[in-house]
Amino acid sequence: MKETLQVKNVTKTFRLSAKQQKLRKLDSNILTAVDGLSFSAYEGEIFGLLGSNGAGKTTTLRMLATLLKPDSGDAVVAGSSICEEPAEVRRKIGFLTSELKLEDFFTPEYLFNFFCDLHEVPEDIKNKRREELFSRFGVDKFAQVKVANLSTGMKQKVSLVVAVAHDPEIIIFDEPTNGLDVITAKVVTDFLLELRRQGKTVIISTHIFNLIEKVCDRVGIIIDGKMIVCDSLSNLTKDKSLEDVFFDLYRERKGDEL
Repeated sequence: MKETLQVKNVTKTFRLSAKQQKLRKLDSNILTAVDGLSFSAYEGEIFGLLGSNGAGKTTTLRMLATLLKPDSGDAVVAGSSICEEPAEVRRKIGFLTSELKLEDFFTPEYLFNFFCDLHEVPEDIKNKRREELFSRFGVDKFAQVKVANLSTGMKQKVSLVVAVAHDPEIIIFDEPTNGLDVITAKVVTDFLLELRRQGKTVIISTHIFNLIEKVCDRVGIIIDGKMIVCDSLSNLTKDKSLEDVFFDLYRERKGDEL
């Protein structure tokens, strides 16, 4: 398989306020969110980052999307460095986060066209992509409706469509089904599988075991910003569930904190 993503020993720290330090019960005001993380992903693969809230998943994905710069280390995304070639990386990826906020006064059609133009998608391809994606996700009926008047599920569908408007090589999804109703979550998971069939590289972060088991080929388990284990789903779950594997590792690492 062709390696399309290589994460090489990335580390990211944040300076905490006195209040944040007290709340976290830390001795230092420096929080290491991601600690020497390394992994690879391949063409036609869905790779899952599994961890609890605060494990470092979102920080990792934000570095891959060039929204944050690592303190040390690097990642090569489809041949481009996140540190040295961030603009080129952004051209090659689609990034969807549950925290993405669409402007209320824009319509789905306007947003889709805007992001296509941002990525310099030719007019004929833009029109074809819009027709296909809007139809697939039922956005076509709401193309001229302002975001403020859309349901939560439809907003998520619009966010998804916008994230892949330019047909990126690598798609990065942070908690793709978090907070969604079962119908919308099914639409999203089916689309993840379709992207894999298209030969895309898909990176997802989640704390939902069932989602990993449904769609991922390989999984990396992150605890306290460190990659504890990274392997195929079949190898990790030979004689037990993914949930049991995770909590066994968590107990080894955290002891009585569970």
